[in-house]
Parts: sequence; C-alpha cells; structure tokens
Amino acid sequence: MATQAFEDIADTFDFLDDWEDRYRHVIELGKAMPPMDPALQVPATKVEGCASQVWIMPRIENGRFDFQGDSDAMIVRGLIAVLHALYSGVPVAEVGRIDAQAELARLGLDEHLSSQRSNGLRAMVQRIRQLSSAAA
Repeated sequence: MATQAFEDIADTFDFLDDWEDRYRHVIELGKAMPPMDPALQVPATKVEGCASQVWIMPRIENGRFDFQGDSDAMIVRGLIAVLHALYSGVPVAEVGRIDAQAELARLGLDEHLSSQRSNGLRAMVQRIRQLSSAAA
C-alpha cells in the first residue's frame, strides 16, 4: 500500500549494504526537502514527544493528504522526508490504514534508530494520523 516515492526509498535501501550509507541517504533526503516557512513553526504545528524540534503542517488537496515538515536535527528532517514519501498523495481516508511500523521496518529503521528517535518517529506518525483523521 506504500506510495511509489516510498517504494523508491525502499529500493535504494535494498541497494545500500551498509547502515551508515542508509543513514547518510536519510540525511540527504532531509536536505533535499524544501524548508518549512518559519512562520508555520508555531506551537500548533509542533509535534510533542520528539527530542528534537519537529513541526508538521498538513495540506489537503482534492481529498489527498500532504504535509510540510521540518526539524532542527538533520536525521529527523530525513525521517520527515521518509514519512512524506510514505503519506504524500494518499487519499485522506486511507492514511490511517497505512501500517507505518511495518513499512518503516522494511527500511530497518526500527533496528537502527535510538529509542529516543524511535519514540519521536512514532509521535510523528501519530500526529500525521490525527491530522488526516481531523481532515476526513
């Protein structure tokens, strides 16, 4: 049920043998994301439960979910890019049906992130689900 953008990331991860290369790739994905307007980095868009500063601002267009996101930590910004690939363009009603834990496990993220980063990633997924649920 993953988007093509997420499948492309999964394919790249399959190609990269070393976790350090995968880690660098996640950081590069974050660097490639357009920056979020600082005016949107407000308490209402802040994701609680993350060690880093994280903001997610939803955009719903033609019944499809999208969001802008940003973080003050490069690896977290990369994780936001991975989540963007997973959820962007998905019909709002289907966002909650995506098994993010299983999809992210395909990348090995569950095995290689610190518990603090894993908790933050779960908080971001929960926030995305809440935002899409409110928009449905």
